[in-house]
Order: sequence, then structure tokens, then C-alpha cells
Amino acid sequence: MYQGECHCGAVSFEISEAPEKLVDCNCSICRRIGALWGHVSIDSVNINSPAEGTTAYVQGDKTLAVHTCKSCGCTTHWESLQADGEYMAVNFRMCEPEVIEQFRIRKFDGADSWKFLD
Repeated sequence: MYQGECHCGAVSFEISEAPEKLVDCNCSICRRIGALWGHVSIDSVNINSPAEGTTAYVQGDKTLAVHTCKSCGCTTHWESLQADGEYMAVNFRMCEPEVIEQFRIRKFDGADSWKFLD
């Protein structure tokens, strides 16, 4: 079980599935928020948040919603807006450093080539 929470603790998550890797993306939004995405199946994630506790930002091609805590501003996860979306990603920067150390971090060029750089 992996756990994380935003700075103020209003939004937390629990994940029962280990992601294969963590992704450090350089696309226009990810480079600004500094996320380390762990992609997992939706069924393995429990997001704990008060009603209306996050703000969802939908950008560009409108395929996903990036959720941010309304109180402290930390980006906690994204969810697919596609009907067949089976996966989501949680921001492992919300986890303790020793949790992050367990995973390989891969650099992804989401700004240009859509390929891993390592």
C-alpha cells in the first residue's frame, strides 16, 4: 500500500498497486507543477477528499483532468476523461521521500517527441 497527501492533508490517496515506474514529464503543465506520476489502474486507487475538495483542470485535447487541492494548491492526481479510461496517475511527490526512492524515475518528453529520454 502506498500513501500520499497534499501539504495541508485535505486530499490524500492510497494505492494498492505499485506503478512500474514514476514518470517525470516535461510537457507544458507537468514541468510547471513538478509532478512525478505513478500510472496505475483506477481500481487500485482510493482518493480521500472532502466534497468539492479539489479543482479539476482540463487542458488542450480534453482527455484528462488534473486535480489540485483547493486549500493548499498541491496537484495530487489526474483522471482520464475518456469513456474507456482504465488508468489514472497519482503524484508521488505527495509521498514521503523513502517511498519515491523505491521506484525508477523515467524522463518523458511530453513537450515534443512523446518518447522516454532515458
